[in-house]
Amino acid sequence: MRTTFTFLSLFLAFIIFGQTKLLKQYEEAVGLLEAGKVEKAYTAFKKIEAKCDENDSLYKYILWYRGSTASQLEGLYSKAEQFDKSLELGLEALEIIREIKARFDATIRAREFWMHKNIIVSYVGLGQLELAQKHKDILYQAYKEKTLPEGLEHYFNFTFFTFEGKNIWGYEWYPELGDPETKGSFSKIVYYVYSRNSDRTDKDQLYRLHVLKFHKFDDSIDFDYVLTKRLESATDEMSGTLYAYTYNKTIDYIKLDSDIREVLKGNYEPDVKTTIKKKR
Repeated sequence: MRTTFTFLSLFLAFIIFGQTKLLKQYEEAVGLLEAGKVEKAYTAFKKIEAKCDENDSLYKYILWYRGSTASQLEGLYSKAEQFDKSLELGLEALEIIREIKARFDATIRAREFWMHKNIIVSYVGLGQLELAQKHKDILYQAYKEKTLPEGLEHYFNFTFFTFEGKNIWGYEWYPELGDPETKGSFSKIVYYVYSRNSDRTDKDQLYRLHVLKFHKFDDSIDFDYVLTKRLESATDEMSGTLYAYTYNKTIDYIKLDSDIREVLKGNYEPDVKTTIKKKR
């Protein structure tokens, strides 16, 4: 009996020591995150999670922080256009979000939609449009069901890239031609072109490129959208309707990306008559 009691005492002491050590490591990982050392914190939380029992009360918080740090790193890599790394972290964060939904309240569902949006940006950046479409479909379905969170309920960012020292953000609206929301003037897609600060963040919005609904006046017109440039803070720039760049209802995103890059280079031809130049 004494031998059994001694063994049990040693076993409990070992468990308590292990929990204390794990808690200390957890606190150190949180400290790394609070100090802004996101990558080190992410690595630390991954190591701690591997050691922690899923039934431990600490486990869900470790999982939460691993997902949070993965999400933060995903955003950093995406803005640096390292889309292979941002995709890997985005998919990991999405998996974690789905797992912790059952452990936290339903508000975590919003993060799931935002992560789908981030994954779309990564797939588009890698040119993997078919895989991006699968995540777009999820957002579109949620739009129809009116379950999207604030900030995603009308449109979503689907692409980001830099060009000659400028940040280019592409946004897509959910309504399709024929929907009530598309009556009158309607832009299906808008690219926002920004100058940059020294830390690569957005500075001033220079102009916007709209994939704008075209109001047909002749049945022979075989396109539905036309690219239109609208100036904001930019000066000595051309603006107007760019009839060289037109699109059908089902937009060819490869062509669109190529067209946008041509316009960014200043290639507006053959449409010159409909443009105006904003002076300083």
